[in-house]
Amino acid sequence: MTKHLPPDQMRPAAFDGRSVLRGMRRLFPFGLFVIPFGVAYGIAATEAGMTPLQATVMSAFVFTAIAQFAALDFAGEPGAYLSMGLVALALSGRHIVMGAALSRPINQVPPLKRFATLAFLNDANFADTQSRRAVEGVDVGALFGAGLILWVIWWTSTALGAYGGDVIGDTEAYGFHVVMSCFFAATVANMVRPSLHLAPAVIVAIGVSVLTQHYLPTGWNVILAALVGGLISLGARRE
Repeated sequence: MTKHLPPDQMRPAAFDGRSVLRGMRRLFPFGLFVIPFGVAYGIAATEAGMTPLQATVMSAFVFTAIAQFAALDFAGEPGAYLSMGLVALALSGRHIVMGAALSRPINQVPPLKRFATLAFLNDANFADTQSRRAVEGVDVGALFGAGLILWVIWWTSTALGAYGGDVIGDTEAYGFHVVMSCFFAATVANMVRPSLHLAPAVIVAIGVSVLTQHYLPTGWNVILAALVGGLISLGARRE
């Protein structure tokens, strides 16, 4: 039987080299699924008019795949920076929720380590941390290490696609879109598995996102789905 830690014992593990390496090892297998995303983005970015260097640098400094893909729709359009910013904000709004969920343990580490961890926060390392939280507490060092390895894989695979796109060819021929869907499905399943009471909220959120994607501006269906799912899970917790 799984033993859950009481709230007063949920302290962040020591943020040291060992905990960082633990997080890197834990998420490295997930990182292999990131490679097709990065390669596909590198190819798409160069086809949209970016140089290979620009595409690689963007992945290194932005590190948010879905917003980067969306930004390509505005590439080359004069005066589209405001629209691009709003779309990026909408698609990245979930980070506000993730940051709030991790606020207590994150704020217990020194500022430099805190901001470094948040800079590499993403869906995969957040889901991994939340799935272990009830039993192990929040290992902030592992959270940072997991994000770091995914970041390295993301921008290096972007460089592979950007500089080697002519050799790789059409990414759809390799089934990259299927790998992408499987990756996100695995991430959600890993997050929900230890807390099955969240399953109804996740199912409803997915439905809301799919049903409204053609009626709302790009990205806002995700925000609406997150709000609806959050309200449902909050109601379930109060029961």
